Amino acid sequence: MFLEICDLYPDADIFSPIYDEKGTEGRLAHRRVHTSFLQRLKPTARTFRTLLPLYPAAIESLDLAGYDVVISSSSAWAHGVICDEQTVHVCYCHNPFRYAWNERRRALDERGDPVSRAVLGALFRRWRVWDWVAAQRVDRYLTNSQTTQARIRSFFGRHADVVHPPVRTHRFAPAVVGDHYVVLSELMSHKRIDSAVKAFNQLRKPLVVVGGGPEMGRLRRMAGPTVTFTGRVDDAQVGRLLSSCKALVVTATEEFGIAAVEAQAAGRPVLARSEGGALETVVGGVTGALWSGGHEELADLIERFDTSAVDPDDCVRNAARFDAEVFRRRLPEAVEEALEQRADDRAQSAPREPRRRLAGGALFYPNGVRGGRP
Repeated sequence: MFLEICDLYPDADIFSPIYDEKGTEGRLAHRRVHTSFLQRLKPTARTFRTLLPLYPAAIESLDLAGYDVVISSSSAWAHGVICDEQTVHVCYCHNPFRYAWNERRRALDERGDPVSRAVLGALFRRWRVWDWVAAQRVDRYLTNSQTTQARIRSFFGRHADVVHPPVRTHRFAPAVVGDHYVVLSELMSHKRIDSAVKAFNQLRKPLVVVGGGPEMGRLRRMAGPTVTFTGRVDDAQVGRLLSSCKALVVTATEEFGIAAVEAQAAGRPVLARSEGGALETVVGGVTGALWSGGHEELADLIERFDTSAVDPDDCVRNAARFDAEVFRRRLPEAVEEALEQRADDRAQSAPREPRRRLAGGALFYPNGVRGGRP
């Protein structure tokens, strides 16, 4: 996502608390990338979590003086950048910081130690105050789905316009279908992938789980003989697994869910929870089916849903609504609309001195600016 925004503004300066050139596969090597004091600490994938309390200060330390436009891509703190009063700040919000807001109860319940739970709870309260104040400084919010739109309204009291994220649908095409189903996800507890593992253990049907993460060990231990794990694989292998599967199974409440669109671009249906972005990306009874409840309800749906009756062309056409070209057109339009609104607001003001024309960008990912699948 962030790299798509960078490509739309090739001359823009880029700001990030941490920058990892290797992680972005050199795609930003020719750009001016400004980092925060956290860069000197050289955090790794194993150590960055210990620095999380410092990220708000790191974001606010970035010097964004003198820009007409700042575009931030935020899943936690990037929207908190401090801009000049004349600057138009457009934030693309993937989700308010989930562990301080909609996932806070789950995060606290997973802490067995009452002392660490109390400390974390206090930290979340501080983050929510900072987050709400930071959100009031943004001029215009954009977001990925109606689900996140509702969270931004509820948590921040702000309106956000939905601009669906870019999906490179051209990378996928229908192929010969096999017998397996696929889960494509980071293996995190909130993704609830154990529901799929239990369902396929019960059905004794083949399931391929694609992805890595802290839940890998636990899921492997509960998996029966028909459930296999690939770990993280490259884009070409993802394409082959999706195009040949009976269906993609989505067990999480995704804010948008790019994998569901990718599966449909490959001509395959999606069996997803009746929540979140799936309500916008999956056409029930045409390009897939929606379910609720636990693993038994999922197992029942798999037994009932005839994947062979799904027309791959319907899936491909539906996926085209979310193609990257749509995003590349809509995001600049939204930025221009924000600039025009500011110009209208200043219509009665005296002319000001020319300023630097181009947009800057600010982003937080766990390891700074990184590449890979969205």
